[in-house]
Amino acid sequence: MTRISPLEEHAGRLRTRMGGAFVGQRAVFRGHDLHAELADMDWLALYVFGITGQRYTPAQIKVLHAIWVCTSYPDARIWNNRVAALAGSARSSGTLAVAAALAVSEAEIYGRGIDIRAASFIQRAQQVIASGSSLDDCVRDELKRHRAIAGYGRPIAAGDERIAPMLRLVEREGLAGGAHVQAALAVEKHLQEGRWRLRMNYAALTAALTSDMGFTPRQHYQYGFPAFLAGMQPCYIEASEQPAGALLPLACDNVTYEGHAPRTWGEGLVVPGQ
Repeated sequence: MTRISPLEEHAGRLRTRMGGAFVGQRAVFRGHDLHAELADMDWLALYVFGITGQRYTPAQIKVLHAIWVCTSYPDARIWNNRVAALAGSARSSGTLAVAAALAVSEAEIYGRGIDIRAASFIQRAQQVIASGSSLDDCVRDELKRHRAIAGYGRPIAAGDERIAPMLRLVEREGLAGGAHVQAALAVEKHLQEGRWRLRMNYAALTAALTSDMGFTPRQHYQYGFPAFLAGMQPCYIEASEQPAGALLPLACDNVTYEGHAPRTWGEGLVVPGQ
């Protein structure tokens, strides 16, 4: 029997369970008519439905919105916002500015790059607690493998200003008692009581919240992609309104130069025929 290669099997057709556009008729989104069944859906609810295929309660959607809102800082000094602002200062388009800024948001330490590790650890910690095993072993194993625990500690500050308002909102919405949120708090307590003195940061709390909603680590990462977006546009706009190139300029006198000394134009110039 002749085997068909994967490329031959997919040639000339697109198999999908996600949906399709029937131009001039309708659009299907995960088996639902987008305009007839989902048109009244909150945009974020649609976004996470596209990622997970699941529907969420109004309280859960409110928390998912708040996770994004609480980390939308319009500060051009922040690494990814600076990219958007520099693009505005260079008179690039708004779309290119934000696309580039979102791309660098994948940073491992500060950005989305840590999300999968944080969610994976929180889910493992929750399983350890549920089984009655030692949380200390779980923590030490993570530190041995990575020399850090994703979601705990912060390079630029001792605490995280987003934790308290998020916990208050989560409490109001009745979602503070989830097993993963409790596991995240238990890990922080263990780290504080031990020699590490690490506090929980936003990555751990948000990973715990989405884990309690049933997100996998990769789904958590995909959901978090636009989290910084609302803070980027103001940075781009403000830089665009200033003179071109005026964002964080650096004078030559501020650069320590250790190369060749300045030369007068024409010094050492060889003129043909002389």
